[in-house]
Formats: sequence, structure tokens, C-alpha cells
Amino acid sequence: MPLLLLKDLPRYECLLEAAKEFPDLDPSAAEAFLHLLYTGDEAFDVSDRNLADHNISHGRFGVLMLLWRSVQPRAAKLMGGDECLPGPRTPAELADASGVTRATMTGLIDTLERDGFVKREPDPDDRRMMSVRLTLAGERFLTEFLPGHFQSIAKLMSPLSEAERKTLVRLLGKIQQQAAAMSPRKKPAAVPVG
Repeated sequence: MPLLLLKDLPRYECLLEAAKEFPDLDPSAAEAFLHLLYTGDEAFDVSDRNLADHNISHGRFGVLMLLWRSVQPRAAKLMGGDECLPGPRTPAELADASGVTRATMTGLIDTLERDGFVKREPDPDDRRMMSVRLTLAGERFLTEFLPGHFQSIAKLMSPLSEAERKTLVRLLGKIQQQAAAMSPRKKPAAVPVG
């Protein structure tokens, strides 16, 4: 489902007119914000259709990429990792790395295991814990899927020059920092006294 439920974005002139009624409305900020959401929805839709054509969801794909990163040194470098994480990962580690709840991660792992892409195994160091590893079928899926996926990303970004892409990343980084600063933070856990 799209984040922005507008088919047609308001023209700048309409935003200027609305600012007369709502003085806190910054027309250029609103215009940029609406275009950011609309573009995000469109880019997500391209990615979503590509994943759906291969019978995989964004969540399941994310888990596969995290696990692939742990077994593929080149993938770790491509995804910004300085080091390759050793071997299988726990469901809790995968949930933390994905930013989802542990219950959500359990569901993602269940469907990936059902499809033969991952396998749960007792942790070799701590039998009370489970580890998740990518199977050969999971690795094969990724090696077959990723070239087309990367081509789709390149095609989507092709209207921008290399310099424009770097500028876009820099500008989006500024917005991400501001959004993080505006997000409510969880209160620190109370420290027992005495």
C-alpha cells in the first residue's frame, strides 16, 4: 500500500494559495515532501513488482540478503560491511538487523524455511539457541535473482547522472538525519537503586 494516497500531487500554486489559510504551511517544503513520498512509493512499487514476479516479499528478501552477507565476503563489502559476519545468525540478530520484531522475524524465517531457502539449526556453541543459515537453494535463488534485480535498480536510477545520484544521496541523508532527530526516543530503562 502506498504511503501517499494522492494520485495527483497539488501544483505549487495551490500550495501557495493554501498557505494563505494555513500560515505554517511552507509551500516549497510541502512540495518537496509530497514529491519525496510519491517517488518513494513509485520506487517501492518497481521493487515490489520485481520481487513478486519471483514469489518473494521485501521482508523475506531482506532476511536472505542479511544471511547472504554472512556467507559471501563480496556481498558484505557491497552492502557496506567492513567484516563478514561469521556463519549462521540467530533470529534475534536478524530481527535487530532488519528493524522488525522477533515475532515478525519468526514468521519470515518460517516461510523461508518452508520454501527451502534457510535452515534452523541448534547453535554449536549454545544448544539453547537456534541459528539460521542460508541453504544452497537460498544461495542459488539469490545468485539467479540478483543480476536482474540490480539491473532494475540501475534502470530506475538511469535518468540521473553519477553526480546527481551522489547529490541525491547527500540530500536524502540530511532528511534522514532530521527525521531521526524528530523521532521520539525510547526512555532509557530505569536503573535499580540500592
